[in-house]
Amino acid sequence: MAGQAPGHEVNGPPALELRGVTKRFGDLLANDGVDFDVRRGEVHALLGENGAGKTTLMRIVYGLSGPDAGEIRVAGRPVSIHSPRDAIAAGIGMVTQHFALVRPMTVAENLVLGRVPGLRLHPAEARRRALEASERFGIGAAPDAVVGRLSVGQQQRVEILKALARDCRILILDEPTAVLVPHEVAALFETLRHLVAEGLSVVFISHKLGEVRAISDRVSVLRRGRLVGTVAGTTPEPELARMMVGRPTFGVMREGAARARGGEPVLRIDRLRVETSAGRPLVRDVTLEVGAGEIVGVAGVSGNGQTELVEVLSGMRRPAAGSVRVGDVELAGRRPAAVMAAGVGRIPEDRHASLVGELSVAYNLVLERLDDFRRGGALDEGRIRAEAEALIARFSIRARPGDRVATLSGGNVQKVLLARVLSREPRVLVVSQPTRGLDVGATEYVRRELLARRAAGTAILLVSEDLDEILALSDRVVVMYEGEIVGEMAAPEADLERLGLLMAGRGRAA
Repeated sequence: MAGQAPGHEVNGPPALELRGVTKRFGDLLANDGVDFDVRRGEVHALLGENGAGKTTLMRIVYGLSGPDAGEIRVAGRPVSIHSPRDAIAAGIGMVTQHFALVRPMTVAENLVLGRVPGLRLHPAEARRRALEASERFGIGAAPDAVVGRLSVGQQQRVEILKALARDCRILILDEPTAVLVPHEVAALFETLRHLVAEGLSVVFISHKLGEVRAISDRVSVLRRGRLVGTVAGTTPEPELARMMVGRPTFGVMREGAARARGGEPVLRIDRLRVETSAGRPLVRDVTLEVGAGEIVGVAGVSGNGQTELVEVLSGMRRPAAGSVRVGDVELAGRRPAAVMAAGVGRIPEDRHASLVGELSVAYNLVLERLDDFRRGGALDEGRIRAEAEALIARFSIRARPGDRVATLSGGNVQKVLLARVLSREPRVLVVSQPTRGLDVGATEYVRRELLARRAAGTAILLVSEDLDEILALSDRVVVMYEGEIVGEMAAPEADLERLGLLMAGRGRAA
């Protein structure tokens, strides 16, 4: 078949096969009689919008949820999988979107947890295993680092390494490259190709259609719980996108986005310095301006000061030195309420941490300005609902005002957050990882909203570990490495190789 790599075993039973898998949650039919298989020694990509049923299907395979109907076969034999322990025993490993790491423990301890005999964990042995796994799979991870102190991107890399280090024959990878720079993606793909050539079977879930085409032998697309079709990995991107959303898509392309000339600087950062409590520098004398109607992209491997920079700009962290000004207002060290009042909006990298999952969509939409919806001493429920209905319509949120945010898909959670922030018409927008984990349709929507804000004159600082995203949206790109800005260039003149080298600390650019 087209896209099939040499050495793939087509004959014989599939390594993993699903027959007629069905799963309901109340009235919602999450999986509707899905047939899916992965051959021994192939990469089979699984695509679909958020809510299409991909995660539910893979949770069933990994024993995190049970099917209402259907059968799972491994190497041609029916298996009963009731827990991850059953899945691991059947040779199935999985990296989920929500990390299964023990935050107070080190990277090394997390990698060996549950895999060592007896009750004692030997730190030296755990460290040795972690270093070996890191070297073998080409994914850097500091073995002595405490997981709870790592950024979201660093934690995801630990999860990838943890899954690869397990002795599994079928590996499910959900957005495994979201935080990797180009040479790391290439190294991961090289590792996967080597493992696949030795017989490993991989289910590869990604919203990056270019990566799907680069690594996959076959691609299956789910839409609204049903299997739309299975095609060769060489299928053109527009066709894959059409299968996913049921219509042609017009994604934001680098060459199609008109570049802005930034107006008068709105956000001014001058010699900003952030340190740990022990005085270790995290952000080193960063100086940067963002003009009205301009998007400045901040590229860099996770853990190089981007998170701390965003925290200072949003009032979540006090800097050790330096200045942050919006217009004529000094904001360095001010509280989040003062930062918002000065016209700064923030879209954080962890969208779930900024919303209250158990509260309704309506309350989450007005959470930061509840005082505007009081009548006397009580909240005006009617006005809150009316505001929510207006924002739901304006931002195309697939939810009702009374729905709990915890029940929404990732794309709709991000739309709630966008609606809450953008409805205040901020002068400055600080955006971090805005499309991480989102499908093609949701990603397209979020990126178009950012470009619309740029066109309206908003100054936007975009922090992303997705270089395609940086290049698609930004007018200028700066690169952060070990807390410093080591390079700046106009986005149309930037290329992936040059950016990748800067992100890895190799050389500087003017």
